Parts: sequence; C-alpha cells; structure tokens
Amino acid sequence: MLSRTADCLYWMARYTERAENTARMLDVAYQTSLMPQPLEFMQQSWRKLLNVSLLEALFEKKYTSYSRENILEFMIFDAENTSSIVSCLNAARVNARIIRGKIPSEVWETQNLTWLNLHEFLPESSAHDPSAFFEWVKYRCHLFRGVVFGTMLTNEALHFMEFGTYLERSDNTARILKAKYLAPPDQSQQQSQSLQLNVTKIDHANDTFDFYHWVSLLRSVSAFEIFRQTYSDQITPDRIVELLVFNNQLPRSLIKCIDQILMLVHLLKNNKSKEIERLIGKLKSELDYSNIEDINSEGLDQFIQRFLEKINHIADEFSSAYLIPLSA
Repeated sequence: MLSRTADCLYWMARYTERAENTARMLDVAYQTSLMPQPLEFMQQSWRKLLNVSLLEALFEKKYTSYSRENILEFMIFDAENTSSIVSCLNAARVNARIIRGKIPSEVWETQNLTWLNLHEFLPESSAHDPSAFFEWVKYRCHLFRGVVFGTMLTNEALHFMEFGTYLERSDNTARILKAKYLAPPDQSQQQSQSLQLNVTKIDHANDTFDFYHWVSLLRSVSAFEIFRQTYSDQITPDRIVELLVFNNQLPRSLIKCIDQILMLVHLLKNNKSKEIERLIGKLKSELDYSNIEDINSEGLDQFIQRFLEKINHIADEFSSAYLIPLSA
C-alpha cells in the first residue's frame, strides 16, 4: 500500500473520531453549564476544555472572554481551528475523497452525505441550543464506523483506520480525565503534586453539584450505565479513574485502546515497526502492572501527562514509519 493511501485512511478515521469526541465533550460541558453556578466557575470550566486540547493560544488570538458562546463558536464553526467539528468533518471527507477508489462506495457516500447535510443540522449561532447537533454528529460517526466494519475487507486498509481510531480515542479519554482534575491557572501553585480529588468543586460542601460533574464525565465517554453495571454502588473518583484507565472491557478505556493498538501494529509489521512495537509494549506493560494506588501515589495529572507524551510519541513514530511525515 502506498504511504499516501495509508495516510488518508489513518487521518480519515482520526478526524472522524475527533469530531465525535469534540461533540461529546462540548455536549457534556454545555449541559453542565446550565446548572446554577457562579459565572467565574463556568468560565474556568470552559477554559479547561481548551487547555487540555492545547487550543488556548489560538482561541485568545480571536476572542477576549471565555464565555460559553465564544467557546462553542470556536469549537463548532471555526475553520481556523483544525479541531473544530466543522474542520474535522471536512478533513475526514477530503481524505475519503482522495482515496475513494480504495474504499467501498458506501464508506465514501456516508462521509460525503455527512458533509452535505452538515449545514442543515448546524445551530444557527453559538447562542442556540446545540444539543441536537451534537447528537447528530455522534450518530453520523457511529454510522461511519458501522459502514466501515460492514463493508471493508479485514486487510491493511482497515487496520490503518482502526489504528488511527484507537490512537485518537486513547488521547481523548486521557484529556477528559485531565480536564476534570486540572486546577484553574491561578490556583495551580496552591495544589499539591499528589492527586487532589476535589480541585473542581465550587463548594466543598456541595456534593450534589460535584456528583453531576462526575456523572457528566462518565456520560462524555458513554460509560455511565457501564459504571453502574460494574460497581452498582456510589460514584467515586477512584472508581471512575479505575474504570477509564484499567477496565479492558470498556471500549474507551486507556488499556483497551493500547491493547488494540498493539494488536494492530503486529498486523502491520514491517522492517521499521520494531521501535513502535517496543514503545507500545512498554506502555501496555506499565498499564497492565499498575493500579489505582500507583496513580494516587504519583498524582493523576502527572500520570495522564506522561501517558499523553508517550501516545503522541507513538503517533509520531507511526507516521514516520508508515505515513507521509508530519513535517511534510
């Protein structure tokens, strides 16, 4: 397979997954913002969403306040933001169009129809309720993956798409966890280096408010019902972290994504893949032989930051070995 073909397959899958993940995060953030809370706290919550996506600098060039309307405008519509939903769906379609002769017609038609129908479902402005639009984006991304697995041969083309999907998914789950625990910039010096389970509470006595934030985190990765099935007990931070990091039956957990990535790189093995296998195997071993106590000892923020650095290094090595180099 040509590198440019593999590159388009990989990025088509990554951008589709990113569009869905962005819709999930924004939907949960929007629903949470409707709860009674101080304006300052709500703006800090929206700012954290940009912070973990490394988009603060770009946002500040265009907007003066971290209001809900500005964030939604930036993360849904902004063409200069390559992680906005519109940009991701456009990029996924462009990559599909380039290789439309290499993928089943149903896959191309699904991507193309998503783009053609996009403007019918976009909210008229960032001031309008975007919930229905987020649901539509999630539905179209689910439909795309269903069509892919229902029509494509189980060959290299599918493996490259799956690799991109699980790489993007693991990165997103890690960033969602980081967003929940991240302290606002003006408080960062006051937080200890160990895991602090209450850094995002507006009121330490307001357990109900904090409970809904934990529920929203689970819903953002479609894990609320799974949590109830697994624990059937009180929602606690430790159990949420344990579920999203170590449960290898959860489709969006870190360990599940890494297991799938390791399996896929074995299927795509070539004379340049040994270093990638080593990096993924090392990360998998670290997750296999760690537990929630180890994370608490190190601090979740440090653990997630190390994971993000490693997964991005793996992505860079994979691009160098199989795809068009990122520098190009």
